[in-house]
Amino acid sequence: MLPSLIRSRTHLASTIASRSRCATAFGRPLSTKVSPSPTLLQDKENGFGFIRSNPRDPKPRKHGVTEIRGPYYSAYGRRHLEDVLETMGSHIDGLKFAGGSFSLFPEKALREMIDIAHKHGVYVSTGGFMEHLLTHPEVMTVVDRYLQKCKDVGFDVVELSSGFLSFPPDDWLRLVERVHSYGLKAKPELGIQFGAGGDTAASDLETAGSSDPSKVVHLGKRFIDAGVERMMIESEGITENVKSWRTDVIQSILKDLPLEKVMFEAADPAVFNWYIREFGIDVNLFVDHSQIVQLTCLRSGIWGMADTFGKVVSYRE
Repeated sequence: MLPSLIRSRTHLASTIASRSRCATAFGRPLSTKVSPSPTLLQDKENGFGFIRSNPRDPKPRKHGVTEIRGPYYSAYGRRHLEDVLETMGSHIDGLKFAGGSFSLFPEKALREMIDIAHKHGVYVSTGGFMEHLLTHPEVMTVVDRYLQKCKDVGFDVVELSSGFLSFPPDDWLRLVERVHSYGLKAKPELGIQFGAGGDTAASDLETAGSSDPSKVVHLGKRFIDAGVERMMIESEGITENVKSWRTDVIQSILKDLPLEKVMFEAADPAVFNWYIREFGIDVNLFVDHSQIVQLTCLRSGIWGMADTFGKVVSYRE
């Protein structure tokens, strides 16, 4: 058989297998999805449904999307993930393996975690590993092999960050197009801080300097035009590893980019408390998996800090 035909059939088989897997919040058909039971707070007859709370849209959501961090600062596997999703799965939209953490897993363990996420209607995203790939020789080949393997193991979303790199916008858009050509969703990560993404000390980031928020807005508009569903806003230089928060940057971004098109890194209770207080329950947030209960209490309006307790409300059915 001709090598080109073999490659074509292999690619087709991989595509069919990937599409037949369980669903994500990005529109693939659900084959083995777990039907979520109503939470006690939703149960008006036999639970706590008589208590006031903010109603949430069912998944897949476009507003109020919550993405949680996978194993990175702490190691865990399918059993812990199953526990998290059995209890809080209806409140979790996405699971992100930060950086290149997923490449350290045995393939079987990674596939099991991805399958568990899909079973609970949770999409799965890579972290910003693309930054490492872009430093390679033969970068076009390396990127293609990476994307094919990400698709093969079941990823839905590929994050594209460049916090450590000088990367031309047109090349970034070409990379978005390439990700989409594999049937994956591109999620560019944008920020104002050069050197962001490595938990660098605030003093070192300050020395490196930051860019104008208009750069984020301009790129964001181009990504939306290119079919990007959602962009991640890097917290370093804005609310992380800074001497004072740059809330002006956040306001500038949301002045010109639609709320549903951006997700803010907010893996700190004080930070996600501020986002909910300022923009309400529909803001999209990325938090650590250990913070999902606290964030959901805040979104629901049943708990909070001194400045949000009893103040997070909504007006909807």
